[in-house]
Amino acid sequence: MSDLFGNLKPKGGVKGFDPATGIPSLEGKVIFITGGTTGLGAESVRALAAHTPLHIYFSGRNTTAGEALTTEIKSAHPNVGLTFVQIDQSSLASVKSAVKKNFIHDRLDILLNNAGIMAQPAALSKDGYEIQFATNHLGHAMLTQQLLPKLLNAAQAPHSDVRIINLTSEGFRLHEARGICFDELDAGSVMSRKVLGAWVRYGQSKLANILFAAEFARRYPQITSVSVHPGVVKTDLVNKQTFTNKLLIHGPMWLSGQKMVEKHEGAYNQLWCAAGAKKEQVRNGSYYMPVGSESYESLDKVAKDEKLAGRLWDWTEGVLAKF
Repeated sequence: MSDLFGNLKPKGGVKGFDPATGIPSLEGKVIFITGGTTGLGAESVRALAAHTPLHIYFSGRNTTAGEALTTEIKSAHPNVGLTFVQIDQSSLASVKSAVKKNFIHDRLDILLNNAGIMAQPAALSKDGYEIQFATNHLGHAMLTQQLLPKLLNAAQAPHSDVRIINLTSEGFRLHEARGICFDELDAGSVMSRKVLGAWVRYGQSKLANILFAAEFARRYPQITSVSVHPGVVKTDLVNKQTFTNKLLIHGPMWLSGQKMVEKHEGAYNQLWCAAGAKKEQVRNGSYYMPVGSESYESLDKVAKDEKLAGRLWDWTEGVLAKF
């Protein structure tokens, strides 16, 4: 059994992975990282830039933070192209317009859907969807849709290796029994719950990340699409939680004798799946625990429900078509 966040100690995996030595040259690669100004996103920008990709796009809401990271990366790696893309991840129109305005390459090799929010109070996005679902799932679905022609173009090249890494969480296990509450999402409900409402809504959004990654793999097998759990990491996602939420996070970890990991370590799993592993080492459509532990069979039956994944895909396509 897992704790509240399922911070399990997975069997197998990659021992001693270090992005500095474990990632090969990324020469010619074009990369897009969401939530790239802080936390795991910023750590991923730093780690991947060190391996000389052609260009890295990274998104966020804070222009000042974006400019600061650009300056830092340019100083350390002046030959790496870098573009900060200002995006409100919860606004589908913002995501769509930002891609059209800023993305200029004809290919995309790595899409790291990293941005996210956790355990937020009941609220709706600008578009009228539950805020965590809008940010964690719908925003990334729109981004992926807009960049799909670039991903497919890269996948046509001989010996191509195109990957989409979707950040999820073992917190997906907090979803309700039915998985995705389509009726409430369609009705514009904030999905209030008397018990652990913020966590139930978070669990639903993280479940969607897993389902969507697997369905993408079934529909576009020429592109490697996986979902990853980073562990419980010392980022603002945790640090800025309420006192009660912090107790819910730290209590189970203390009881199980586990510790939170540093930011750079928290990025290891997504970095391994995105660039450290060879293509044949990554199972398309699967789910990875840190670091590099293929853990699809550990998912509950809802997260492995192909019918539900197909319904989510079709429902999401319907939402995106409105924008």
